[in-house]
Amino acid sequence: MKWLVTGAGGMLGRDTVDELTRRGEQVTGLDRAALDITRAEAVERALSEHRPGIVVNCAAYTAVDDAETDEERATLVNGVGPRLLARACAAHGARLIHVSTDYVFSGDARATPYPEDHPTAPRTAYGRSKLAGERAVLEELPGTSAVVRTAWLYGVHGTSFVRTMIGLEARRPTVDVVDDQRGQPTWSADVAARMADLGPRVGDDVHGVLHATSSGEATWYDLAREVFRLIGADPDRVRPTTGAAFPRPAPRPAYSVLAHDRWQDIGLPAPRDWRVALHEALPRIRKESPLRETP
Repeated sequence: MKWLVTGAGGMLGRDTVDELTRRGEQVTGLDRAALDITRAEAVERALSEHRPGIVVNCAAYTAVDDAETDEERATLVNGVGPRLLARACAAHGARLIHVSTDYVFSGDARATPYPEDHPTAPRTAYGRSKLAGERAVLEELPGTSAVVRTAWLYGVHGTSFVRTMIGLEARRPTVDVVDDQRGQPTWSADVAARMADLGPRVGDDVHGVLHATSSGEATWYDLAREVFRLIGADPDRVRPTTGAAFPRPAPRPAYSVLAHDRWQDIGLPAPRDWRVALHEALPRIRKESPLRETP
């Protein structure tokens, strides 16, 4: 089966292409320069040329704070683009996996992870734009698409909180990190593997929304301490603070823990614990971002 990955220049897109290649799949990765998903003619041309059986949409506007003053552009990329992709997939008989986010929820739950069918209530422009994309995909391809929500991504490619902590450990005696926002640190390579497993199953009884985050939960403070511990630094150099200490244009969810019940429903195991994934990922990240960086 032929795969097409959009947004292939980003962290998750690159990992998805790498994972599919490792599995021996025939995959084409198109970055933003090669395919602007907001242009209908470009989308049609890409599917006509490459004729994929499965499209994985990793293209996205991800500047959460910028979206507060640029919602039109965010919605164009995150809402209109996925609809154009879904329509082209419908016309060409391709299945579609679309990547979404925890920001479609209000983020004010306290103890119970959000199930896949929990009512959405985004509080940011970014969240609204991503919800528009979810709805577009499910409307255009109700039986042959999957929306995969993820959150708190880090990876070998690109910037991330984990990479930032590695750099700050080398430059600062202490680091203040938010301890009142709770979620699931998730290695992008794990999400890529999930989508590679999911692709051949999409259709018939497997469609709709799934959550692809690591199991367990943590605050940013917990994650920073674990990064320090794993790289041989003193975790007590990480000091807890509140989100109020780092005001942002877009409010961050206080609680972004997602449930994973649907994976078991379709015969796949629940995602592994975030600590296990981080332990495996860190050596690869440090290879690209050495522990002792030059200030």
